[in-house]
Amino acid sequence: MKPEPIAPHPAAILAVILVSYFMILLDNSVIFTALPSLQEDLHLSTGELSWVQDAYTLVFGGLLLLGARAGDLLGRRRVFVFGLVVFSIASLLIGLAPAGWWAIAGRAVQGIGAAIVAPASLSLLTASFPEGRERTRAVALYGATAGIGASLGLVIGGALAHWISWRAGFFVNVPIGAAMIILAPKFIPETGRTIGRFDVFGALSATLGVGALVFGIINTAVAGWESPVTLAAVSAGVVFLIVFVLIERRATQPIMPLRLFRSRRRTGAYVARFLYLGAMIAFFFFTTQFLQEVLGFDPLQAGIGFLPMTAVNFVVAMSIPRLLGRMPGSVVLLAGILLTLAGMFWLSRAGVDSAYLTGVALPMILIGAGQGLAFAPLTSFGIVGAPAADAGAASGLVNTFHQVGTCLGLGIAVAAAATVPSGPETAHLAAQVSVALTTGSALLLLAAAVAAALILPADLAARRARTLPAARPVALAETTR
Repeated sequence: MKPEPIAPHPAAILAVILVSYFMILLDNSVIFTALPSLQEDLHLSTGELSWVQDAYTLVFGGLLLLGARAGDLLGRRRVFVFGLVVFSIASLLIGLAPAGWWAIAGRAVQGIGAAIVAPASLSLLTASFPEGRERTRAVALYGATAGIGASLGLVIGGALAHWISWRAGFFVNVPIGAAMIILAPKFIPETGRTIGRFDVFGALSATLGVGALVFGIINTAVAGWESPVTLAAVSAGVVFLIVFVLIERRATQPIMPLRLFRSRRRTGAYVARFLYLGAMIAFFFFTTQFLQEVLGFDPLQAGIGFLPMTAVNFVVAMSIPRLLGRMPGSVVLLAGILLTLAGMFWLSRAGVDSAYLTGVALPMILIGAGQGLAFAPLTSFGIVGAPAADAGAASGLVNTFHQVGTCLGLGIAVAAAATVPSGPETAHLAAQVSVALTTGSALLLLAAAVAAALILPADLAARRARTLPAARPVALAETTR
């Protein structure tokens, strides 16, 4: 068997991929601590403000599978660079936005770029690093970037909004994106194109299905789950996704090969990621409000308030390649989810009389450690064993479950928070945060159950199977002595 080729510039390839992925993740969270100043500057209503985030999420989630398939057919590096161009131009336009509609439209265009860059970056990573130690390390760092990017975005967003302007959070992408556009063709080798037809009907039904589902979930924050618009959108999304699955069963070259779900580890990783990200978005969204509206922090202080989690996340994530070399990834993953659950439940007990140190910072340390442990295994199990021809589809599914889980989790948390009876403003918000984070804890409990039921036994069985061929010759040699 011919060994997989080793990338000529592995460090440079990894740096370009991780910086590009970090950039799109940063903009997914940098907006949270900047929302109040953005709303004031552009004179946005509450509904318009929500669409500054939701337009990005809707387009990003709806086009992910399409972006992944485009990379397989057209060449992943080519598509990756195109996505960076779209994302960077959109960032510039948002930073220059003179009105709310301009910022919302720019965020939608940014979502198109992110939907191309995210799956292309992961599939380029798997194509550039051979199976084994190098790929394990690369995927671990990619997973760590997912956790660090989300939490660091709050710190950077708060600092830029406080010291400069909310616009700076988008302008910063322009030089970074330009540098990556120049460096990517220089260091990243182009992957081969898949010869075949584009699954047009599969792509259309997947995009409409995910898009309608995400739109319905987003609408719950404004109109609730009983709204006719919400019910119609969610129902349409479910119907389109059912049609999508039926199309994929018959397609000769599907946009989402259903064979990817035959692996218990991959399926478990997709579902666990969906639930885990649903809990984490509730944490970010509501903890930011708690720090500013209950504890009285300004945007900069709120961003700095997340540093305990960010610092611990970084330290733990950097140790992941070493940990994965010593113990099963499924054990690391389960430990990470349970640590996050402990921190989330502790934080959900915070109230108007809570001190930052004991009520927020200490639980954040547990959440940061849990994130650092969980993200890399969630990513690696989402692509484990996928054939090279399906690398783009597997990468797209990792990011699709990530994004849709974020949308659904926020919708569920907001709906749960809305059940809190009205009262004094600060006490009411504190109670809403408590209910939302308790709901997030329930999602984490489900994620732990999925990891324990699907990923852990399948991973341990796979590890035992890998040791058998090496053990048999020893046993035979001993019997002949």
